[in-house]
Amino acid sequence: MCHSVITLRNIAVPLLAGLVLAGCAAPTPGPGEAAPGGDGTTMTLADGYEPDDLNPLLGYGSEGASKFYDGLFARDAERTLQPALAAAAPTPSADQRSWTVPLRRGVTFHDGSAFDPQDVVATYSAVLDPDRAAAIRSSVPMLEGVEAVGDDAVRFDLAYPYGAFPERLTSGILPSEVLDGGGPVADLPVNTEALGTGPYRLVEWRRGDTMIMEANRDYWGGAPTVNRVTVVFATDDNTRAQRTAAGEFDGTVLPPALARPVAEQSGLALREHASADYRTIALPFANPVTADPAIRAALNRSVNREGMIDALLAGQGEPAYHPIPGVLPELVEPSATFTHDPAEAARILDEAGWVTGPDGIRARDGQQASFSLMYPATDTVRRDLAQAFASDVRAAGVEVRLEGLGWEAIEPRMGSDAVVLGGGDPFDPGFKAWQLLHSANAADGFNNPGSYADSQVDAALDAALRAPDEATRVERIKDFQRAYVADPGMVFLAFLGHSYVSRDAWDGYVEVVEPHTHGVTWGPWWNLEDWTPRR
Repeated sequence: MCHSVITLRNIAVPLLAGLVLAGCAAPTPGPGEAAPGGDGTTMTLADGYEPDDLNPLLGYGSEGASKFYDGLFARDAERTLQPALAAAAPTPSADQRSWTVPLRRGVTFHDGSAFDPQDVVATYSAVLDPDRAAAIRSSVPMLEGVEAVGDDAVRFDLAYPYGAFPERLTSGILPSEVLDGGGPVADLPVNTEALGTGPYRLVEWRRGDTMIMEANRDYWGGAPTVNRVTVVFATDDNTRAQRTAAGEFDGTVLPPALARPVAEQSGLALREHASADYRTIALPFANPVTADPAIRAALNRSVNREGMIDALLAGQGEPAYHPIPGVLPELVEPSATFTHDPAEAARILDEAGWVTGPDGIRARDGQQASFSLMYPATDTVRRDLAQAFASDVRAAGVEVRLEGLGWEAIEPRMGSDAVVLGGGDPFDPGFKAWQLLHSANAADGFNNPGSYADSQVDAALDAALRAPDEATRVERIKDFQRAYVADPGMVFLAFLGHSYVSRDAWDGYVEVVEPHTHGVTWGPWWNLEDWTPRR
């Protein structure tokens, strides 16, 4: 029996017992019923993650479903780009080196000030200014400048043609007044006091506890019917599952193995969404073990991805070999995979001179095949994947020392120690691959934290970024996958299925394929502003 199955049983059995006890403590309304005393205009959700900030220039809500902010464009349930603060589709120049975006009129920010082209110019000028250190600068590497065109449009000028540029314009727009005065964007008051044009406004944020948001009655898209939403931050998965089963919340996100018993015992609806959300073992190139190509090749052949998905994710997911998700089959290169082949992994290590010692751990030139792997301690999915990974590669003679830590301890060490990372989106995964694996982004936070570099991978990603049309872009993304599996820099494990439990008391739920994004920005509540109470 594999180690990962044992791990799953160790967490699931106590939880199920806890759910029975919790369910006896507080009756839960059945499907279709509102919370006790509620009329459907209020909602309480539990979130496993609390944002570090609410600043779109630092990446908050960058995929375009933020409740506090609107970007120029957003995406519908089919992932099709739709105008938000833009009034219509953008117009490219003949060479695709500039894009003119008409702007919606009559929009106001939450403070009552009017939205106009200067707000867009100020927002993207701050992105371009290196002194302001906007985290989303890497999301628009092709952007050179932005300027107003009259009083109802803006023009973006690019360093090179980029046919998918509108996909890059989903980040929230800030009022120009907020950006006056210069200085790092990390010092802006919107870090904790969101100020946008979105369907909800921030009422209160108690760090480590709750966030309350209320409907923007002046929202250009119409005031939401769900008027008040309270988000409770409960980072421990088991605790959140028990409290949800006890009737405290109208919905939450849970690991798949926990979501199903909670739904069964509580009468809540189970919502399972496909995603482009990968989990990968990021391997640092500053580490003499994980920098070795033979080690990386062997690790990728040692892991049993299907076994992890079945045992740890209740079958909710699919194997990952690189960051291009199977939910977009038109982009996937079928040959770019790794077979679970422990014998081949052993052969690769033998050939590279990694000799098995009396303790079962390989060594070469006095260096043991051993490294640390960090994961966020409260994330049970990453913990279980880390344990299963360590068990699988131990059989190949590689020792993995697991460390469950907080992000404040993990981030400073990502350049020297391995970490279980998550990421990905179904909107522009070729671009996400460029951010994660191109050498130009080495050690840029969560972009290429291990400083992976491969010239063929770089060339394919650059070609995809500059492709003159979609067909060429698809072929270059496939070139990238072939180049990457020939010299992997990480060990991608799985694309997760996202699981939620939700009180089925509202109309408006639409299933979507999701990005990695944490929190209630996505999930069943991605279009919460369109929900109405079921009568």
